[in-house]
Amino acid sequence: MSLREQIPLQFEHESAQCAENYLVTESNKEAVEWVDRWPSWPSPVIAIYGPPGAGKTHLGVIFIEKTHARIPDLSNPTRWIEKPEGPWLIDDFEKFIDRVGEEALLHFFNSVIEAQGKMLLIGRHPPSKWNLLLPDLRSRLLAVISVEISSPDDTLLAAVLVKLLKDRQLNVNTEVIMYLLARMERSFTAAGNLVDILDNLALSERRAITIPLVKRVLNNWK
Repeated sequence: MSLREQIPLQFEHESAQCAENYLVTESNKEAVEWVDRWPSWPSPVIAIYGPPGAGKTHLGVIFIEKTHARIPDLSNPTRWIEKPEGPWLIDDFEKFIDRVGEEALLHFFNSVIEAQGKMLLIGRHPPSKWNLLLPDLRSRLLAVISVEISSPDDTLLAAVLVKLLKDRQLNVNTEVIMYLLARMERSFTAAGNLVDILDNLALSERRAITIPLVKRVLNNWK
């Protein structure tokens, strides 16, 4: 079946909380499965990585709602050690390392493992690409399970566009979705921004969202 024939698309909603707002395809399925599998992880730490706008932070929110995970308070690192079992969520891990330092992170990491805790790390790159100087910290992080979320594929991006449009009670022709898919940036952020602009422009001009309107927006976007 072609993508054109699949729109409007029906997607399974995963069992993780907030699943009604998180659409799942092959590009993010493995990461969602790991979140759903908590607390039965074979490793105390899971790392999820991928490009900006791929839905990593949204999945982190799902993890928090499912597990009541805590986010380390950067203003008071000593509190991390008082109850290290977690679960914990660290989003934008590369920046987190820069802010807390490798020594503090290694101490925290060891405390979580000793307490048999769990931790979800989210970043742009896999642990093997993180620029770490401490050998002990590097070896610890290289041992974690790493799962990639890739840029949204056409199926997922189409579903996101359809959902965003329906949320605004906008009915858009399938050809418009196909036109957008062939020309837009491959990210959820871009999809949200485009739908917002299209909605506002269509409302101000009192017209439907058509290919000529989309073409104008995309040309100005560049």
